[in-house]
Amino acid sequence: MPKKTYLLSLLALMLLLSGYTWHGTTTAVTASQKGAKINWISMEEAAEKIKKQPRKVVIDVYTDWCGWCKKMDKSTFTDPAVVAYINRNYYAVKLDAEGKNPITLNGHTYTYQEQYRAHELAVALLQGQMSYPTTVYLDEKFNMLTPVPGYLDATTFHQVLTYFGDNHHKSKTWEEYTQK
Repeated sequence: MPKKTYLLSLLALMLLLSGYTWHGTTTAVTASQKGAKINWISMEEAAEKIKKQPRKVVIDVYTDWCGWCKKMDKSTFTDPAVVAYINRNYYAVKLDAEGKNPITLNGHTYTYQEQYRAHELAVALLQGQMSYPTTVYLDEKFNMLTPVPGYLDATTFHQVLTYFGDNHHKSKTWEEYTQK
């Protein structure tokens, strides 16, 4: 029995020292990935880029006062596997749900709405369900796939990213996808 414990501890230490990280499957994390950051752009930039090079869009709808939003920024959005997957497969947008700057998309200007205490675009993307953080997924034509409310750790977030990013949502339900 002590020999098994010793071997497991040694294996765990070797994985830790070798720079591997666990995300459902073991993937090597290179030195360049450890310092990599998500290439966040504005909604307007995403709308322009999608016309030239179609990609899905992932939108982090947050507020400055939201503790879970800050936790996602510090843990989920800095995870090397998440960063690499987003930068390779998505246009990433951060949208302050209480931002005051107007945003113009397809000829329509969205503004901050005092009666909602929220930006009109955030209200539209969250379908009136104002919960933070919420991650919104759009397809390559800027059409809504779904909003996903709540904090997600890196492993769960990566799973959702790949569900949409690899088009599994077209052939499987979320339940079927997560059964694998």
